[in-house]
Amino acid sequence: MYWLPLCRFMSNLPKTILCVDDDPDDRQFICDAINHAAPDYSVIEAHNGVEALQYLDKAKASADLPCLIVLDINMPLMDGKQTLSRIKVDPLLVNVPIVMFSTSSNPMDKALFLRMGVELITKPSDITHLNLVVHNLLAHCA
Repeated sequence: MYWLPLCRFMSNLPKTILCVDDDPDDRQFICDAINHAAPDYSVIEAHNGVEALQYLDKAKASADLPCLIVLDINMPLMDGKQTLSRIKVDPLLVNVPIVMFSTSSNPMDKALFLRMGVELITKPSDITHLNLVVHNLLAHCA
């Protein structure tokens, strides 16, 4: 007889979103908006790609992966592109939805992320637009 662990999405455990951004104001802005729009979601914060990968290693060990990773591009230690590349080669993480959430509107970035199957969302400057962005982010967790 084979035993398969229950998928966390089939359980009553709260869904987790990993928010990775070095700017504390931007991180707080998006995390507060997610918590307001979806209070049953848990938001984990990381300041850079190194912290994100450390969290993901622990999440893999406990089989409690986030339902979404929101990843900034420009960060110290390990930027979003480097972090994304590391996630995409990990067989346990490759299917976790990722949204690049940045001030960049560079067409080269957009093309790169499109090839990698990742959406690029430009950070909104006002709360009204942020609410729309957050609802689009949460759709990735469905």
